[in-house]
Amino acid sequence: MHIGVIGAAGTIGSRVVAEALGRGHLVTAFSRDAAWIHEERENVVWRSVDVLDAGSIAAALPGLDVLISAYQPGNAARDMADTLRRSIADPSAYATAARALLKALEAHPRTRLIVIGGAGSLEVEPGLVRADSDELLHETLDRIGLPRDYAAAVRGHRDALDVLRTSNRLWTYFSPAESIAPGERTGRFRIGGDQPVLDADGQSRISAEDAAVALVDEAELPRFVQRRFTIGY
Repeated sequence: MHIGVIGAAGTIGSRVVAEALGRGHLVTAFSRDAAWIHEERENVVWRSVDVLDAGSIAAALPGLDVLISAYQPGNAARDMADTLRRSIADPSAYATAARALLKALEAHPRTRLIVIGGAGSLEVEPGLVRADSDELLHETLDRIGLPRDYAAAVRGHRDALDVLRTSNRLWTYFSPAESIAPGERTGRFRIGGDQPVLDADGQSRISAEDAAVALVDEAELPRFVQRRFTIGY
């Protein structure tokens, strides 16, 4: 397959690139400014793209079977504090990106889109979404060590999912576990839909490496077209 990855220099995006290459796929890795990337691996080409501009995305789509978007403002892998500031300052960017991606796909309706979003839009119980409750959202942000102001960005991710849900394009939305960080690639995790997957201690957690496994699995064998899925241990 030929897989495109937006945000390919980031924590999750870089692992998606490695996972896809490891399975023998061709990868076009996208960054805001690919000029500073010096890539020596085979089967990967770096290109610049503006994920907020439908025209820029559309120009990059020919030849791609699947486009995976790991878009975040800034570069969280290099400067998480900057990404947090940008996400809080303009939480509407996630929905803007979703609209641009869908607009770009109008001319390429067979290209599948996988958007990596947030966990805050998962249902903590039927009909109750954490992003809709200040109390639940602040409790979670306190627990994982993020500022309460980041609630705006969590809701921005939720709004992006709502944008996708109005579309008849071949989209999939991936909500990672609440706790996601670099770790081990085990290939062993459980898959869920609109509710978080919890471990024996009631925790929602996954490594970035296993998130990449799940994302490339979905690219290879789509199970959640026009749906959301999540994973956890």
